[in-house]
Amino acid sequence: MTLAVPQLAKAASVRRLSPRLDHILAPDAACETIATGIQWAEGPLWVPSQSALFFSDPPANLIRRWRRDEGAIPYLHPSGAAGTDPKLVREPGANGLALGADGRLRIADSGTRAITALDLATKAKTVLVDRYRGKRFNSPNDLHIARSGAIYFTDPPYGLADGDQSPLKELDQNGVYRWTPGGEAVLLDGTLTRPNGIALSPDERTLYVSVSDKDAAGVYAYALDAAGDVGGRRLLFDARPMLANDAPGITDGMKVAADGTLFCSAPGGLLVMTPEAEPLGLISDGRAIANCCFGEDGRTLFMTASDRVLRLPLRINGLKA
Repeated sequence: MTLAVPQLAKAASVRRLSPRLDHILAPDAACETIATGIQWAEGPLWVPSQSALFFSDPPANLIRRWRRDEGAIPYLHPSGAAGTDPKLVREPGANGLALGADGRLRIADSGTRAITALDLATKAKTVLVDRYRGKRFNSPNDLHIARSGAIYFTDPPYGLADGDQSPLKELDQNGVYRWTPGGEAVLLDGTLTRPNGIALSPDERTLYVSVSDKDAAGVYAYALDAAGDVGGRRLLFDARPMLANDAPGITDGMKVAADGTLFCSAPGGLLVMTPEAEPLGLISDGRAIANCCFGEDGRTLFMTASDRVLRLPLRINGLKA
Protein backbone atom coordinates (compact mmCIF):
# COMPACT_ATOMS: atom_id res chain seq x y z
CA MET A 1 0.00 0.00 0.00
CA THR A 2 1.28 3.48 -0.85
CA LEU A 3 0.50 6.90 0.55
CA ALA A 4 1.02 10.30 -1.03
CA VAL A 5 1.83 13.39 1.04
CA PRO A 6 0.01 16.35 -0.54
CA GLN A 7 1.84 19.17 1.26
CA LEU A 8 4.25 19.96 4.05
CA ALA A 9 2.94 20.29 7.57
CA LYS A 10 3.62 23.77 8.96
CA ALA A 11 2.86 22.97 12.59
CA ALA A 12 2.71 19.89 14.77
CA SER A 13 -0.34 17.97 13.63
CA VAL A 14 -1.78 14.51 13.16
CA ARG A 15 -3.24 13.57 9.80
CA ARG A 16 -5.83 10.87 10.44
CA LEU A 17 -5.89 8.28 7.66
CA SER A 18 -8.14 5.75 9.35
CA PRO A 19 -10.69 5.82 12.20
CA ARG A 20 -8.60 3.07 13.77
CA LEU A 21 -6.06 5.71 14.76
CA ASP A 22 -8.46 6.90 17.48
CA HIS A 23 -7.62 3.76 19.45
CA ILE A 24 -3.97 4.87 19.45
CA LEU A 25 -4.12 8.68 19.55
CA ALA A 26 -6.83 10.85 21.03
CA PRO A 27 -8.25 13.29 18.46
CA ASP A 28 -7.20 16.21 20.67
CA ALA A 29 -3.72 14.85 21.57
CA ALA A 30 -1.22 17.72 21.68
CA CYS A 31 2.42 17.41 20.64
CA GLU A 32 4.88 19.09 23.02
CA THR A 33 8.44 20.21 22.23
CA ILE A 34 10.72 19.21 25.12
CA ALA A 35 14.21 19.96 23.73
CA THR A 36 15.66 22.22 21.02
CA GLY A 37 19.05 23.39 19.75
CA ILE A 38 20.22 19.97 18.56
CA GLN A 39 22.29 19.44 15.43
CA TRP A 40 20.53 16.18 14.52
CA ALA A 41 18.40 14.41 17.12
CA GLU A 42 18.47 10.61 16.98
CA GLY A 43 18.33 7.38 18.97
CA PRO A 44 15.66 8.17 21.60
CA LEU A 45 15.53 5.65 24.45
CA TRP A 46 13.57 5.68 27.70
CA VAL A 47 15.55 4.29 30.65
CA PRO A 48 13.15 3.43 33.51
CA SER A 49 15.84 3.20 36.20
CA GLN A 50 16.80 6.81 35.45
CA SER A 51 13.27 8.07 34.79
CA ALA A 52 14.90 9.70 31.81
CA LEU A 53 14.97 9.90 28.06
CA PHE A 54 18.38 9.52 26.45
CA PHE A 55 18.95 10.63 22.87
CA SER A 56 21.94 11.06 20.62
CA ASP A 57 23.28 13.81 18.39
CA PRO A 58 25.68 12.00 16.01
CA PRO A 59 27.30 15.02 14.30
CA ALA A 60 27.81 16.77 17.67
CA ASN A 61 29.26 13.56 19.19
CA LEU A 62 26.89 13.89 22.12
CA ILE A 63 24.29 11.95 24.11
CA ARG A 64 21.81 14.05 26.07
CA ARG A 65 19.51 13.10 28.94
CA TRP A 66 16.06 14.58 29.47
CA ARG A 67 14.11 14.54 32.72
CA ARG A 68 10.95 16.43 33.55
CA ASP A 69 12.64 18.26 36.43
CA GLU A 70 15.84 19.25 34.61
CA GLY A 71 15.09 19.32 30.89
CA ALA A 72 17.69 18.13 28.41
CA ILE A 73 21.33 18.27 29.52
CA PRO A 74 24.57 16.88 28.07
CA TYR A 75 25.27 13.38 29.37
CA LEU A 76 28.20 12.02 27.36
CA HIS A 77 30.79 13.72 25.14
CA PRO A 78 32.34 12.27 23.12
CA SER A 79 29.59 9.71 22.68
CA GLY A 80 31.48 7.98 19.89
CA ALA A 81 35.02 8.43 18.60
CA ALA A 82 37.19 11.36 19.67
CA GLY A 83 39.64 13.14 17.39
CA THR A 84 38.22 12.01 14.06
CA ASP A 85 39.05 13.89 10.87
CA PRO A 86 35.89 15.78 9.75
CA LYS A 87 37.06 15.40 6.15
CA LEU A 88 36.67 11.65 6.57
CA VAL A 89 34.09 11.16 9.33
CA ARG A 90 30.72 12.89 9.00
CA GLU A 91 29.09 11.58 12.18
CA PRO A 92 31.64 10.84 14.93
CA GLY A 93 29.06 10.22 17.65
CA ALA A 94 26.61 7.59 18.84
CA ASN A 95 23.46 6.98 16.83
CA GLY A 96 20.87 4.34 17.80
CA LEU A 97 20.48 3.41 21.48
CA ALA A 98 18.98 0.35 23.19
CA LEU A 99 18.87 -0.95 26.75
CA GLY A 100 20.43 -4.29 27.61
CA ALA A 101 19.09 -6.70 30.23
CA ASP A 102 22.15 -5.85 32.36
CA GLY A 103 21.13 -2.19 32.53
CA ARG A 104 23.89 -0.99 30.22
CA LEU A 105 23.20 0.96 27.05
CA ARG A 106 23.88 -0.69 23.72
CA ILE A 107 25.00 1.82 21.14
CA ALA A 108 25.09 1.78 17.36
CA ASP A 109 28.31 3.75 17.54
CA SER A 110 28.75 5.50 14.22
CA GLY A 111 32.07 7.14 15.07
CA THR A 112 33.71 4.12 16.69
CA ARG A 113 32.25 2.01 13.84
CA ALA A 114 31.11 -0.63 16.32
CA ILE A 115 28.33 -1.88 18.55
CA THR A 116 29.32 -0.81 22.03
CA ALA A 117 28.04 -1.10 25.61
CA LEU A 118 27.98 1.82 28.04
CA ASP A 119 27.75 1.61 31.83
CA LEU A 120 25.36 4.38 32.85
CA ALA A 121 26.98 4.85 36.27
CA THR A 122 30.65 4.92 35.29
CA LYS A 123 30.25 5.86 31.60
CA ALA A 124 32.80 3.15 30.79
CA LYS A 125 32.41 1.93 27.22
CA THR A 126 33.12 -1.56 25.89
CA VAL A 127 33.35 -2.54 22.23
CA LEU A 128 31.16 -5.60 21.65
CA VAL A 129 31.72 -6.13 17.93
CA ASP A 130 33.38 -3.92 15.33
CA ARG A 131 34.12 -6.22 12.40
CA TYR A 132 32.59 -8.62 9.95
CA ARG A 133 35.03 -11.26 8.74
CA GLY A 134 37.96 -9.10 9.81
CA LYS A 135 36.79 -5.89 8.13
CA ARG A 136 35.57 -2.86 10.04
CA PHE A 137 31.94 -1.87 9.89
CA ASN A 138 30.99 1.28 7.99
CA SER A 139 29.06 3.23 10.64
CA PRO A 140 26.44 1.28 12.63
CA ASN A 141 23.22 3.25 12.60
CA ASP A 142 20.43 1.55 14.56
CA LEU A 143 19.90 -1.60 16.61
CA HIS A 144 17.34 -3.81 18.34
CA ILE A 145 18.01 -6.30 21.13
CA ALA A 146 16.10 -9.58 20.97
CA ARG A 147 14.93 -11.34 24.13
CA SER A 148 17.76 -13.84 23.61
CA GLY A 149 20.30 -11.02 23.89
CA ALA A 150 21.14 -11.11 20.18
CA ILE A 151 21.55 -7.66 18.63
CA TYR A 152 20.18 -6.91 15.19
CA PHE A 153 21.72 -3.81 13.61
CA THR A 154 22.15 -1.86 10.39
CA ASP A 155 25.41 -0.57 8.94
CA PRO A 156 25.01 2.07 6.21
CA PRO A 157 27.89 4.43 5.34
CA TYR A 158 26.22 7.61 6.63
CA GLY A 159 28.90 8.25 9.23
CA LEU A 160 31.60 8.43 6.57
CA ALA A 161 32.03 11.76 4.80
CA ASP A 162 32.19 10.23 1.32
CA GLY A 163 29.74 7.40 1.84
CA ASP A 164 30.38 4.41 -0.39
CA GLN A 165 33.41 6.17 -1.86
CA SER A 166 35.07 6.76 1.50
CA PRO A 167 38.69 5.59 1.73
CA LEU A 168 37.79 4.32 5.22
CA LYS A 169 35.15 1.91 3.93
CA GLU A 170 36.37 -1.69 4.16
CA LEU A 171 33.20 -3.66 3.43
CA ASP A 172 31.62 -3.93 0.01
CA GLN A 173 28.08 -4.10 1.42
CA ASN A 174 25.88 -1.88 3.55
CA GLY A 175 24.56 -4.65 5.72
CA VAL A 176 21.93 -5.87 8.11
CA TYR A 177 23.58 -8.00 10.81
CA ARG A 178 22.89 -10.11 13.86
CA TRP A 179 25.43 -10.46 16.65
CA THR A 180 25.11 -12.88 19.55
CA PRO A 181 27.27 -12.38 22.66
CA GLY A 182 30.27 -14.66 22.45
CA GLY A 183 29.92 -15.05 18.71
CA GLU A 184 30.70 -13.19 15.51
CA ALA A 185 28.56 -10.89 13.41
CA VAL A 186 26.33 -12.69 10.91
CA LEU A 187 25.33 -10.90 7.70
CA LEU A 188 21.57 -11.25 7.18
CA ASP A 189 21.24 -9.05 4.09
CA GLY A 190 23.95 -7.26 2.14
CA THR A 191 21.83 -6.10 -0.80
CA LEU A 192 20.06 -3.03 0.61
CA THR A 193 21.56 0.28 -0.52
CA ARG A 194 20.89 2.19 2.72
CA PRO A 195 19.61 -0.03 5.56
CA ASN A 196 18.65 2.22 8.43
CA GLY A 197 15.93 1.71 11.06
CA ILE A 198 15.45 -1.78 12.49
CA ALA A 199 12.97 -3.46 14.83
CA LEU A 200 11.44 -6.82 15.71
CA SER A 201 7.76 -7.70 15.91
CA PRO A 202 6.49 -8.51 19.43
CA ASP A 203 6.65 -12.27 18.74
CA GLU A 204 10.15 -11.82 17.20
CA ARG A 205 9.13 -13.75 14.10
CA THR A 206 9.45 -10.70 11.84
CA LEU A 207 12.38 -8.35 11.39
CA TYR A 208 11.60 -4.89 10.00
CA VAL A 209 14.26 -2.83 8.22
CA SER A 210 13.80 0.59 6.65
CA VAL A 211 15.74 1.77 3.62
CA SER A 212 16.62 5.47 3.49
CA ASP A 213 17.60 5.59 -0.18
CA LYS A 214 15.15 7.87 -2.00
CA ASP A 215 15.15 5.52 -4.97
CA ALA A 216 14.14 2.60 -2.75
CA ALA A 217 12.51 4.26 0.25
CA GLY A 218 10.39 1.83 2.20
CA VAL A 219 10.12 -0.75 4.94
CA TYR A 220 11.02 -4.40 4.41
CA ALA A 221 9.82 -7.36 6.45
CA TYR A 222 11.89 -10.52 6.92
CA ALA A 223 10.55 -13.80 8.24
CA LEU A 224 12.74 -15.13 11.06
CA ASP A 225 13.20 -18.78 11.99
CA ALA A 226 13.71 -20.16 15.50
CA ALA A 227 17.46 -19.48 15.28
CA GLY A 228 16.89 -15.85 14.34
CA ASP A 229 18.00 -16.28 10.73
CA VAL A 230 16.09 -14.57 7.94
CA GLY A 231 13.95 -16.40 5.46
CA GLY A 232 12.01 -14.54 2.79
CA ARG A 233 12.08 -10.78 2.38
CA ARG A 234 9.16 -8.69 1.20
CA LEU A 235 8.52 -5.01 0.69
CA LEU A 236 6.03 -4.20 3.42
CA PHE A 237 5.57 -0.51 2.61
CA ASP A 238 6.68 1.52 -0.41
CA ALA A 239 7.32 5.08 0.76
CA ARG A 240 8.45 6.56 -2.55
CA PRO A 241 5.08 8.23 -3.33
CA MET A 242 5.38 10.08 -0.03
CA LEU A 243 8.43 11.96 -1.34
CA ALA A 244 6.17 14.20 -3.43
CA ASN A 245 6.23 17.96 -2.79
CA ASP A 246 9.62 17.78 -1.07
CA ALA A 247 8.20 16.22 2.06
CA PRO A 248 10.87 16.35 4.81
CA GLY A 249 12.49 13.14 5.96
CA ILE A 250 12.80 9.58 4.73
CA THR A 251 12.14 6.05 5.97
CA ASP A 252 14.55 6.10 8.91
CA GLY A 253 14.12 4.86 12.49
CA MET A 254 11.13 2.90 13.76
CA LYS A 255 9.61 1.24 16.80
CA VAL A 256 6.98 -1.47 17.13
CA ALA A 257 4.42 -1.21 19.91
CA ALA A 258 3.54 -4.19 22.07
CA ASP A 259 0.33 -4.67 20.07
CA GLY A 260 2.29 -4.80 16.78
CA THR A 261 1.53 -1.26 15.58
CA LEU A 262 4.46 0.23 13.64
CA PHE A 263 5.66 3.79 14.20
CA CYS A 264 7.98 4.49 11.25
CA SER A 265 9.89 7.56 10.15
CA ALA A 266 8.69 8.48 6.68
CA PRO A 267 8.65 11.39 4.24
CA GLY A 268 6.48 14.02 5.88
CA GLY A 269 6.84 12.84 9.48
CA LEU A 270 6.15 9.69 11.48
CA LEU A 271 3.82 7.12 9.97
CA VAL A 272 1.61 4.97 12.19
CA MET A 273 0.56 1.75 10.49
CA THR A 274 -0.67 -1.78 11.16
CA PRO A 275 1.52 -4.89 10.77
CA GLU A 276 -0.29 -5.34 7.44
CA ALA A 277 0.99 -1.90 6.34
CA GLU A 278 -2.37 -0.13 6.53
CA PRO A 279 -1.56 3.57 7.17
CA LEU A 280 -3.49 4.87 10.18
CA GLY A 281 -2.01 8.32 10.64
CA LEU A 282 0.89 10.65 9.92
CA ILE A 283 2.40 12.78 12.69
CA SER A 284 4.02 15.90 11.21
CA ASP A 285 5.66 19.08 12.40
CA GLY A 286 7.34 20.29 9.21
CA ARG A 287 10.67 18.60 9.99
CA ALA A 288 12.21 15.23 9.35
CA ILE A 289 11.35 12.88 12.21
CA ALA A 290 14.30 10.52 12.42
CA ASN A 291 13.25 8.11 15.17
CA CYS A 292 10.95 7.52 18.11
CA CYS A 293 10.45 5.48 21.28
CA PHE A 294 7.86 4.72 23.95
CA GLY A 295 8.53 5.96 27.45
CA GLU A 296 7.36 7.13 30.87
CA ASP A 297 4.40 4.85 31.66
CA GLY A 298 4.50 3.42 28.12
CA ARG A 299 1.76 5.77 26.98
CA THR A 300 4.14 8.47 25.78
CA LEU A 301 5.68 8.67 22.32
CA PHE A 302 8.99 10.56 22.10
CA MET A 303 10.15 11.65 18.64
CA THR A 304 13.52 13.03 17.53
CA ALA A 305 12.68 15.63 14.90
CA SER A 306 15.69 17.25 13.28
CA ASP A 307 16.82 19.92 15.78
CA ARG A 308 14.32 19.06 18.54
CA VAL A 309 12.59 16.34 20.53
CA LEU A 310 8.80 15.99 20.65
CA ARG A 311 6.50 14.33 23.19
CA LEU A 312 3.02 13.02 22.40
CA PRO A 313 0.58 11.16 24.72
CA LEU A 314 -0.80 7.84 23.49
CA ARG A 315 -3.93 5.91 24.30
CA ILE A 316 -2.11 2.58 24.00
CA ASN A 317 0.81 1.34 26.07
CA GLY A 318 3.64 0.89 23.60
CA LEU A 319 5.65 -1.16 26.08
CA LYS A 320 2.96 -3.55 27.32
CA ALA A 321 0.27 -5.47 25.43
